[in-house]
Amino acid sequence: MTSTQTSPLAFLKGHGTENDFVIVPDADNAVDLPAAAVARLCDRRAGIGGDGLLHVVRSAAHPEARGMADEAEWFMDYRNADGSVAEMCGNGVRVFARYLQYAGHVTAGEVAVATRGGVKRVHLDKDGSVTVSMGRALLPEDGVTVTVDGRSWPARNVNMGNPHAVAFVESLDHAGNLFTEPPYSPAEVYPDGVNIEFVADRGPRHVAMRVHERGAAETRSCGTGACAVAVATARRDGADPALTGNPVTYTVDVLGGTLIITEHPDGEIEMTGPAVIVAEGTIDPSWLADGEIETVND
Repeated sequence: MTSTQTSPLAFLKGHGTENDFVIVPDADNAVDLPAAAVARLCDRRAGIGGDGLLHVVRSAAHPEARGMADEAEWFMDYRNADGSVAEMCGNGVRVFARYLQYAGHVTAGEVAVATRGGVKRVHLDKDGSVTVSMGRALLPEDGVTVTVDGRSWPARNVNMGNPHAVAFVESLDHAGNLFTEPPYSPAEVYPDGVNIEFVADRGPRHVAMRVHERGAAETRSCGTGACAVAVATARRDGADPALTGNPVTYTVDVLGGTLIITEHPDGEIEMTGPAVIVAEGTIDPSWLADGEIETVND
């Protein structure tokens, strides 16, 4: 059964290259977070504000993660800012790992995090940066055409556990207003929606991007998006590590900072960047009641 939340709910706020998140610690998976409540928490005017929400749950306590509990103690139950469920978030998993360290659940070094996109291996560096093994990219052959203000570009289909469409442009200004989703066709390529990245060259192995994230509009950064951009750029540049036998590293500038992406010949992709916890507190239970957040009782 469920009962309305009557006690304050603990939360934290964190960001990775200014991709920011509300963090809700809930080891036993006792808090039910319906989509409307998540959207309320992520609202930048009426709530705490964030590009998404990190629900921190022990893998053994969550039905979607129990199969990964032997590999990873903690599950990142990630939600987009509109409350929809997402497979993965690259910046989010770095912030998630930083929270585990902040809360004393892990120390600097290696930590495994369960996600809907599989178990991710994270290294918490002593210098404050966080490196995540993001897995391998899938490159479906079907792509789309993205259109903004009368200009159109082909976009490469890259899947990083979540879907991306990567378009190369001469100027990031061509991306226009990314608070609304740019139209793309054929729409059936992405039946569940897509993250759309616009990419401009900055120098050798150096690009910059803007992104419209599915369920969150334009964000200051997108970790899986930066990985998708590096993969698509390596193919464009003829630097596919599987063909050359050498790892390739790209610097990817996002609006909120810089991420370093390395793809290895076996296809494994590593992302390195910052992750910061900036605040913690509690949420007023009366406000929670209005937001329909519930605790689950056995």
